[in-house]
Amino acid sequence: MSEQQLPANSSFCWNELGTTDLESAKKFYTELLGWKLKGSDAAPGMVYNEIMVEGRPCGGMYQMGAEFGNAPSHWMPYVSVDDVDAKAKQVAELGGKVCVPPTDIPNVGRFCVINDPTGATISLIKLTGASS
Repeated sequence: MSEQQLPANSSFCWNELGTTDLESAKKFYTELLGWKLKGSDAAPGMVYNEIMVEGRPCGGMYQMGAEFGNAPSHWMPYVSVDDVDAKAKQVAELGGKVCVPPTDIPNVGRFCVINDPTGATISLIKLTGASS
């Protein structure tokens, strides 16, 4: 994720598309919505494109690899939190499930992926690579 202002705690702050066909997704969204895409090195070893709207980054898209198995293309919203590890612990206490444990993303922050008790998926993130 590019440098940006730190989002308010508990607010949606990023949307990310994991896709089985990155080139088709790029063409579709740039033509449909007028998004500009900017290559990023935020995810080492991964081709990552930041979605730019009015010159500001608001999300990203990437080609899903073999580690995704047969998972379909999907959007993942991110919510800003003050402490990813504490929130991940709280998820289980509230009947949810941690799918991806708290993990660092170099120059970006720390995140985890969770399911709520109904099975809905969302990511929690503490951005540290952003500037105010």
